[in-house]
Amino acid sequence: MMILMTGSLISISSNSWMGMWLGLEINLLAFIPLIQEKNNSFSSESSLKYFLTQALASIILLFALIIMSKNFMIMKNIENPMMIMFNSALLTKMGMSPFHFWFPEVIEGLNWLNCFILLTWQKITPMVLVMYNLNVQYFFMIVIILSMLISGIMGLNQTSLRKILAYSSINHMAWMIGAMMFSETIWLYYFIIYIIMTFNILIMFKLFNIFYYNQLLISMNNNFTLKFLFSFNFLSLGGLPPFLGFFPKWLTIQFMMSMNWTLLVLIMVMMTLLTLFYYTRLIFNIVILNNVEIKYYNSPNYKTSFLIFINLISLLSLIFFSLTFNFI
Repeated sequence: MMILMTGSLISISSNSWMGMWLGLEINLLAFIPLIQEKNNSFSSESSLKYFLTQALASIILLFALIIMSKNFMIMKNIENPMMIMFNSALLTKMGMSPFHFWFPEVIEGLNWLNCFILLTWQKITPMVLVMYNLNVQYFFMIVIILSMLISGIMGLNQTSLRKILAYSSINHMAWMIGAMMFSETIWLYYFIIYIIMTFNILIMFKLFNIFYYNQLLISMNNNFTLKFLFSFNFLSLGGLPPFLGFFPKWLTIQFMMSMNWTLLVLIMVMMTLLTLFYYTRLIFNIVILNNVEIKYYNSPNYKTSFLIFINLISLLSLIFFSLTFNFI
């Protein structure tokens, strides 16, 4: 974990592109042992897929850097194919569409702790590096629309909660790229709130050892508190107004509208409704249906108390974010 974090910090704080590439490689090689688990062949498959994809992205990244270093004027020409190749390699490392094919497959073989690392920490370095180089606006507009569309459509037919969260992450990354185009502060707010929402959901799945949709009906049967927290967290992740997740989307929409990007905002909002649909479908069945066969299942009190405490902190953080942003 220490080497993983060190690699990311080296990339972010480096003053040269080669130092950035070196930090990405350290981060990659530190994450592979974290994925490996004993008596689990799926984790070995995931680690191999992750390594091959990230190594391929690193090769493309290094190739683009070497070509651009020979001719500095290429860096000035933002429409150059090398710049698009460079950004595509970073988007591949993030798992954004249309370079997303490895992401749901890798996350399917991980435990919830590794899922949390892959969904949050592993996104920081490529996003910051994209922020340094956010010049090719039309290219990123296409990436945002494709990410919204694919994450909405592909998530509709999923029963695996890990894949649902993977496609949800692709959708949120598109929003973050949109926020990043106008304000680094809004991107930071969005990313922190996304980490809070993801942690709330993943800690619930971790404590009750839930991986698939049918396990939700069993684990949360006749437990109103769990159903309540589960519903609120997913509605927050979908960005409905009373919840914490609406705050960064509101800021992003406001800034993009002020820059007259009305059409892109409209497309983003419409495509996000697809992800909200499969969140709502999960919530509806959990809240309405009861599993009659299993009436003896009662969750331990300490788990429920811990979840209530964590969720209250995240709800109170909405006040904190609102106040601090107003002061800024």
